[in-house]
Amino acid sequence: MSEASVAAKAAGATGSAKTYDAIVIGAGVAGLYQVYRLREMGMSVLGIEAGSGVGGTWYWNRYPGARFDSEAEIYQYWFDEAMFKNWQPTERFPAQPETERWLNYVADRTDLRKYYCFDTRVTAAHYDEAGQQWRVETDRGDTVTARFLICCTGMLSAPLSNIFEGQESFKGQIFHTARWPKERVEFVGKRVGVVGTGATGIQVIQTIAPQVGHLKVFLRTPQYIIPMRNPKYTPADWAQQGKRFSEIRDRVQGTFSGFEYDFDNGVWADLTPAQRTEVLERLWADGSLALWLSSFAEMFFDEKVNDVVSEFVREKMRARIKDPELCAKLIPTSYGFGTHRVPLESNYLEAFLQPNVEIVDVKASPIVRIVPEGVMTADGTVHELDILVLATGFDAGTGALTRIDIRGRDGRSLKEEWGQEVRTAMGLQVHGYPNLFTTGAPLAPSAALCNMTTCLQQQVGWISDCIRDMREKGLKVIEASKEIQDQWVAHHDEIANKTLVVKTDSWYMGSNVSGKPRRLLSYIGGVGTYRQKCADVAASGYSGFTFA
Repeated sequence: MSEASVAAKAAGATGSAKTYDAIVIGAGVAGLYQVYRLREMGMSVLGIEAGSGVGGTWYWNRYPGARFDSEAEIYQYWFDEAMFKNWQPTERFPAQPETERWLNYVADRTDLRKYYCFDTRVTAAHYDEAGQQWRVETDRGDTVTARFLICCTGMLSAPLSNIFEGQESFKGQIFHTARWPKERVEFVGKRVGVVGTGATGIQVIQTIAPQVGHLKVFLRTPQYIIPMRNPKYTPADWAQQGKRFSEIRDRVQGTFSGFEYDFDNGVWADLTPAQRTEVLERLWADGSLALWLSSFAEMFFDEKVNDVVSEFVREKMRARIKDPELCAKLIPTSYGFGTHRVPLESNYLEAFLQPNVEIVDVKASPIVRIVPEGVMTADGTVHELDILVLATGFDAGTGALTRIDIRGRDGRSLKEEWGQEVRTAMGLQVHGYPNLFTTGAPLAPSAALCNMTTCLQQQVGWISDCIRDMREKGLKVIEASKEIQDQWVAHHDEIANKTLVVKTDSWYMGSNVSGKPRRLLSYIGGVGTYRQKCADVAASGYSGFTFA
């Protein structure tokens, strides 16, 4: 594909048809909305997407059992009430195919496809200081330029897929959950191994366990879980949600996590043990993330409170497993509830009661390599397999950006800088990279601790308003100063370091990637607080940002 044909994909291109006002990377929740907002402002915009269609996370993550854990009524766009009402979710927590259809519905309704080049991956983006432009290169050999570069690349979109020696030698089929094929994978009667028991691994395991001949789960870190309650939604149910459109939209923007629920259960110390248990039981029965994100905020700061909540969940898990040996393997004791990502599940624990499901303890005997027959562990055992599923996670927050050769002023490299220390200004810009904006990036709630549609729309809105204000004032360049970035990092760390989250090894802290600098990737001060701080910066005339 030539430069001209890439450029021709986008409506409104100007001049030589290869220079734009803005380039947006990504066609997921944030990317689609960002292209929509810029288009509505009359800007020439080109969207670039590695997949062959829209969807972002929901395009790539099509593994068995994939579904989101945000309720359908809050995992929504808020710029079009009719669009909300005219969509019809089939259940509270829709599965991947339905979510992908929803994002295609959004793209079709807003006529966004014509602004995108699909099947195209950005390989490099270099800032030209003299021309005040970003020069963007793709894997198709194209080069396009734009004044603004907006990276909507996702916080969980850089899979850790080639992490074991010898993977290429495996004679069976091997799949990473984040790069699952569109074609059906046949599990019936097969010997299957799953590496990883995070939220994704749990969904895979509970889904394929009844189908496979034999399933080996390579387990290192057990997870606290919450049983998902997932009722079907009728048209009448959705009509009732439609009547609440404004109420839901306003509510999610001010809560701690961008969900509809919040920490409204009183102060832990003011309640009796019986009252606390009543709250926990009610939220457990809700079958959502409410127990984690709206029970008691003290759970994140006070070890004694966290111990009580953790034991409450452990007891619920013991009641389902019963087998002492399985309990010892599947119930966490080395860290507290809520300091890791908490998955919702459906009969995950019961899968291990099946005679065809086996746990391989890779904490006791780690995986040393993949061999043609299967997986070899440190004790010398070769676990023979027909299919190997890698639910091994992501280089979260940073990986999607550092896998692009992004260079700012004076040729500085984002990969090199973040390899030393992960720093941003509110997760919206990085000092030294003029006119580069980011969504879902480190040190904003959208890096982990937020209903993604809530936080991504807020960030896209802030970026769009900032660009609009610049254009109205005749300004061409914006960059976060070192001072505002330093202030934000200090504020972020001050809050994070008061929590138990930073004491736990998890992808939240970058602990799953060897050599990655340790810092909580997500702002934990709350979605409502973050939104207000962003609004305050805009109201101040973007104090702390420099313009030219």
